[in-house]
Parts: sequence; C-alpha cells; structure tokens
Amino acid sequence: MATAWFGPSPDWIWKHRTEHPSAKTILLTGATGGIGLAVARRLLSSGDEHLLILTGRNVDVLRQFEREHPDRVRAVQCDMADLGQVAGLVQHCEVHGSLDALILNHGTLGNCLRVAQMAGNKGEEWERVFKVNVTSCVVMISEALPWLRQAKGRIIFTSSGAAQNAYPSWGAYGASKAAINHLTMTLKNEEPDVTTVAIRPGVVDTAMQKDIRESFLSNMDEKDQQKFRSAKEDGKLLPPEKPGNIIAELAVSAEKELSGSFLSWDDPKLKDYVK
Repeated sequence: MATAWFGPSPDWIWKHRTEHPSAKTILLTGATGGIGLAVARRLLSSGDEHLLILTGRNVDVLRQFEREHPDRVRAVQCDMADLGQVAGLVQHCEVHGSLDALILNHGTLGNCLRVAQMAGNKGEEWERVFKVNVTSCVVMISEALPWLRQAKGRIIFTSSGAAQNAYPSWGAYGASKAAINHLTMTLKNEEPDVTTVAIRPGVVDTAMQKDIRESFLSNMDEKDQQKFRSAKEDGKLLPPEKPGNIIAELAVSAEKELSGSFLSWDDPKLKDYVK
C-alpha cells in the first residue's frame, strides 16, 4: 500500500483543500465489492475531488484504486473482527487532519444457523456476527467522533431490510442490522453535530446474494428460497450503483433532518440525492 498521507508529500493535502474547497475526506469500509465498490467509484468520479480512505477484503482492488488515483486514495487492510485494527483505521485521519464522513458498509451474514442449530456453539456465531457488523462500527465511530464533530460530518450505514423482516437462519444478521438502526437513532440523540443515516439498499446483485443462493438457501424456508432464486432468475436484483450512488451523495451532503432515520434507498425523502 502507498504512503500514509494523500498526495506526493505531507503538505499536498493543504494545497488540495485550498484548490478544491468542496472536497471531503471520507472513510469507506467494504469498498472492494458490490455496493461499497459502487460508492467508491461514485465519489472518485465527482468533480469535487474527494479524498478516500478505503478498506475491504480484496487487496487487489484496493491496490488498483491506489494506482488509478495515487493522490486521492489511501487503502488500508483491516480485519473487522479485530477491534484493535478497527480502532487503528481512524488513526489515519490524524495524518490528514480531518474526517468529514464515515460510510460503514462492511458486514457478514455469518453461517446462517437457526437458533436450534447453535446448541453447543456457546453463542460464538452470534458473537462473531455482532463483532463484525455492530461492535466494529461502534469502535470506529467512537474513535472518529472528535473529527466528525469538528467537521459537522456524517455517518452513513448500509443496513438491511432483514432488520425488520425475519428470515429463518438469518437471526444473527437481522438482529445485527436492527442494532445498527438503533445505533443510528442513538447517535442522533447523543451527537447532534453529526448527521447519521441508515440505508436499506434493497436486494442487490452482490457477492452476498451469490453466497445466499449457493451456500445458505437450504437452511431457509421454501418460500424464502424461491424468493432469492427468482430475484436472480427474473432479473430483479438491483445494480449496486442504485443504492451506492445514494449512499455516496448522503455522505457528502445529507441534511440534518434525515439524522436518526432508517430509509430505503428509493424513499421519496431521498429524491434530492439522486444525481
């Protein structure tokens, strides 16, 4: 990976901010596939010349971003189950002197076990899913809040319809996303200078959907199995750019009145963020 600072030298960033006053510094997780990849591309294609700190599972994609945008992208490898590494992500902001937005897009379905199948597991499956999907976000936010308060910044979560609609074997995942929605409301009340929004992205054509069809359908009810099969077969999966573009725009300019909300990507309240 490249140097810790943006640009060819440590003082480059100050010149960049002077020349591009609308540029935001944004930390994006889950940036190497699906929705996160779409978000990163949207932000990098903006004429505002945003600066991105990216993390994701695919190291090759991270390196490609740095090659294509050597001054504006800094890629960081991070295991979201390692909370020490997660806290360290935000230390990169100290080098850059600011952070305008967090886009928390990472997550795991886990092994999709029904509760009865967890006998003898000692809760390890739920603990792992919550560590990746929830606790890592809390750790990152707590470290980032001094920067976000100063910038009157934004936190955007990729949530899920599973937070409100229960599927057999998705208990850990759905509960973790419900926790994210509650965290969104909590942050609205605790951090009035930071705008926090959770987005339901819909059923999107991502690696997660592929994993569901190929690995996890057998543990679901028949009607739910058919729902996920037919979404692919009938061409009903959304392209990642649909929710991704909305998430990108919210990270840059979400209005305060949206704070604390869990909204579908196509909610009428978000019509002004469709560019």
